[in-house]
Amino acid sequence: MNNSPHIPVLLNEVIDSFKDIKSGYLVDCTLGYGGHSYELLKKYNNINLIGIDRDDEALNFSKKKLEPFKDRITLLKGSFSKKLKEIDFSKVTGLLADFGVSSLQLDKANRGFSFDSQTLDMRMDQSSSFSAKELINSYPLEKLEKIFREFGEVKEAKRVAQKIIEYREKKPILSSIELANIVSSVIKKKGKIHPATLVFQAIRIEVNQELEEINALLDILQEKKPKGAIISLITFHSLEDRLVKQRFKKWSKKCICPPDIMRCSCGNNNNLGIELNKKPIVASSDEIKQNPRSRSAKLRVFKFKD
Repeated sequence: MNNSPHIPVLLNEVIDSFKDIKSGYLVDCTLGYGGHSYELLKKYNNINLIGIDRDDEALNFSKKKLEPFKDRITLLKGSFSKKLKEIDFSKVTGLLADFGVSSLQLDKANRGFSFDSQTLDMRMDQSSSFSAKELINSYPLEKLEKIFREFGEVKEAKRVAQKIIEYREKKPILSSIELANIVSSVIKKKGKIHPATLVFQAIRIEVNQELEEINALLDILQEKKPKGAIISLITFHSLEDRLVKQRFKKWSKKCICPPDIMRCSCGNNNNLGIELNKKPIVASSDEIKQNPRSRSAKLRVFKFKD
């Protein structure tokens, strides 16, 4: 069971980011198929791990995969925005989140993430009642346009939304294939990227409330301020990375005086910690060759004050 169906991105870089952790609990907010967690537990034998995921299939797989470390792990089912509120942060010395969709979820036809799927789903939590099918067949024009524009940065957002409305007036849209074809009739292919890529991204973000989850995670960390904890976050597109970048920058600010003030009066020691890498860590050319999906990954690391 050590062979994961999902290749963990930036694995060596993630392991290295936690090199200063000697003990305590490391929280993997996006356990997935246990790729990162397995290697972290193997490398650092003094840490315990709390793994969180909302996908039953991933949790069941990881439970078996992490069996050699069963005395050091706790697995929690649910969204990390909710489960993190149940954790005692006084013992947390590290936290990892990989915000990407796993390769297995993308490739499995019945999950509805891929362009050639016969279903239209995209739920990370299969027990959720709201899927891409409900979204595509119920959202009004303005709302569809808004999510395509904001979450996918789709230039043709209005035209795509109108085309979907026109199509579904004749029959419901029931598969990812149908949806991809509708989008492709509006957006023409450029290079190797599928025309529906950004539209599918926007739908997936809305269905799973992905940006709200990231903001909730950052809010919890800002509130808890876990002493000396190392926070390693992997993003896959500009919307996610912007949230993390801006928050880490805010947490690193020593002076919080108004920008127009002549002299600092705040004490100049208001930072919550430091960014361990000013620029995001990205995949090497060798990793990208082995796993093309890693080309979009960016790792940012922050360390809270002791």
